[in-house]
Order: sequence, then C-alpha cells, then structure tokens
Amino acid sequence: MKIFDLSLPLKDGATEPNPPKIVRSPHTDGVVRLAKIAGIEPSDFPGGMALATDVITAGAHNGTHVDAPFHYGPVSEGVPARTIDQVPLEWCIGPAVVLDMRTKEPGAEITVADMEGELARIGYTLRPNDIVLIETGCDRYWGTDTATYMKMQSGLGLDGLKWLLEQGIRTIGIDAWTLDRPVYAMVESFHATGDKSCLWPVHFYGRQKSYLQIEKLAHLDKLPRPYGFTLSALPVMIDGATAGWCRAVALFEDDQL
Repeated sequence: MKIFDLSLPLKDGATEPNPPKIVRSPHTDGVVRLAKIAGIEPSDFPGGMALATDVITAGAHNGTHVDAPFHYGPVSEGVPARTIDQVPLEWCIGPAVVLDMRTKEPGAEITVADMEGELARIGYTLRPNDIVLIETGCDRYWGTDTATYMKMQSGLGLDGLKWLLEQGIRTIGIDAWTLDRPVYAMVESFHATGDKSCLWPVHFYGRQKSYLQIEKLAHLDKLPRPYGFTLSALPVMIDGATAGWCRAVALFEDDQL
C-alpha cells in the first residue's frame, strides 16, 4: 500500500487567522517536571534528560480538519446537529475522487456544470458515499501570508453542494481555507445585492442537510490518479466540538500504481 499525505500541520504562527501557538519543552527541561511526578531526583535520569513535551493552544479549525454539522448550526435535518465526537466515522473514510478545478479563477463559484464536466473528463461516475475532493490549487499559497492564502481559491456554490448531496455524497474536501467561496467574494456579492444568502451559503446549508467538510487539504496534485483510492480523514475526538483535526491520507493499493 502506498500512502500519500494530504494534510497541513498545526504550526506555530501558521498562515491562517488565529494561528496555533506551540510551546515546546525540551528534554532537559523535562527532568524536574517528570522527577516531581515520579517522586525521584532529577539526577536519577540518565544523561540529565527526561521527556520532551509540547503545549499547543489551537482552535479546532486550525490545520487540516473535519467540520462537524454542529459548526453550521445548532440543528440539522430537524434534530440537534452532530458534534465532531458524534459524526459517523464511516463518513470519514472511503472511496474518493479528486475534481480538478484549478482553471477556475480565485473567487469564482464551482458549479454543477464544472463538476459534471470534470467527471466526464476523467471518466468517473459518482457513487453514494464517495468522498469528493475539490482541487483549487490554493494549497501552494500556504506559508506565504494569511491574506493571500485566504483569497486564492474558488469555492463550491450552493447549487453544486445540493447536487453532490443528491448523489449520496456525505463528505466533501477542499485544498483551501473554506469550502465556500473566499470571504472577500461572498462579501462583495452581499454588498452588491443585499442578499444575506450570499454569506457562507454552503456552510449554512448544513442546517438543512447533514454533511462533513474537510478543509485545508494539500498535495492533491501529487496523487497518481484522481480516483481508485481510499481517503482516511478520521477526526480527533474532541468532546462537543465543532471540528476536529485530522491526518488526511490517500491510500492506494500497490496494484493501482
């Protein structure tokens, strides 16, 4: 089996709003702390070193993560929306397909026609419970600056989302900050029309239909083919949380490469 890493890290000062902060305690500093826990002397540790540790202060939406239905609203499909510790794990692992939308301009809406055209190009028919991964190319701006990373993407439109959900899709991923269009594009549409539905329409539709988003994927362009692999994006179990960090990977069997 060949494993392809599709994740971005939790990184101190990362290219995103409210980035994580990581405080590292080296092996030498761990001596006093661990000696106190164990009831022994710091000098009892060989080489004067114990265990290194990290203290991480981060939001659940930092790095590559899975959004739970509760992120979109308190109710979904007429019942309390699932938090990340309640989502079916079956939604987080399964056959996946990459839809290459890199020809779309930043801020543009990804439409049903765009996705149908790409599926026809690669010769793939969506099946219920497939995981759809949208490639915008935005991940190459990770590590530049936050403002650039947050705007250099296209985003899924509401009609496109509804169409995917009608195909039996429960999980949709994207190599960008949000599955919706970037914030500046949504706000421009809102100011031009006064229509509140221009703001985060794909997220807010999760109040009508439960589904998962995997955001801040990366390296979709490194995959040897756009389908015929299994995606695993199992989120960390955080009690009552709106999202959970994940290590998203694509799993290819040897005979598929």
